[in-house]
Amino acid sequence: MSQKELDKSTSSVEQAVLIDVGNTYTVVGVQARDALVCRWTFATARARTADEYTALILPLMAKAGLSADDTHGCLVSSVVPAINPLISSLARELFGAEAVFVEPGIRTGLPIRHDNPTEVGADRIVNSLAARELYGAPVAVVDFGTATTFDVVGPGGAYEGGIIAPGVGISADALFAQASKLYQVDLRQPAELIGRSTVAAMQSGIYYGYLGLVDGILKRLKDQMPELDTVVATGTRAALMAEGSEHIRRVDESLTLKGLQLIYAKNRRLFRRRGSE
Repeated sequence: MSQKELDKSTSSVEQAVLIDVGNTYTVVGVQARDALVCRWTFATARARTADEYTALILPLMAKAGLSADDTHGCLVSSVVPAINPLISSLARELFGAEAVFVEPGIRTGLPIRHDNPTEVGADRIVNSLAARELYGAPVAVVDFGTATTFDVVGPGGAYEGGIIAPGVGISADALFAQASKLYQVDLRQPAELIGRSTVAAMQSGIYYGYLGLVDGILKRLKDQMPELDTVVATGTRAALMAEGSEHIRRVDESLTLKGLQLIYAKNRRLFRRRGSE
């Protein structure tokens, strides 16, 4: 399914707010005029209030020519349960709608072959659904977030399971914290493999070392599932890591929001504005 086909498949949906709450960042998107028209990224702050989020979001919506009052529903993918009450309050106060969370019982159309489906993070299910619909199956998704997750949709279109590794940021922070003479550096792809300064050497070790982890796992996945050809990267460092990867061929930074679009369309009966019949 192409982006044009995705927009067409959700064309009957009113303005919707789509929220992806991650451990480090929260992404807010708005679907309107038959398409995903806005995408904003905020730091996930457990101490932030609904009023603070309102003060951030309202001006951005106004700049985009959108009104919070036109929102029909709010769909949320969250891996931070402590923030869910805040998101529910924000949806009621700002958008006049009850937030619906991606959790067991909501329709996704994605069979889950997992020993305990309730353990699978909502974002991983959303990403896998979007990847299958947009890029076909089999497909693997690599999400570069606080953790780096690898999720696999098999040839039959079912979610087969995945792999979880410490994120590249966590790995780098551990190095800085434990090595007294080393200091924090920007994560980037170095110009040369062999560093000619401490900074360049650290950047090379972090980048290529982590890339070795990513490509090593992807090679094993492809060895186990030879028909797997498509690997999609998403998350805050997706473009950076994909640039040096031997196996990642597609980068889709809005993959989670696109998955939320699809789930919203499948569950329209659940969304009602406050006071509607």
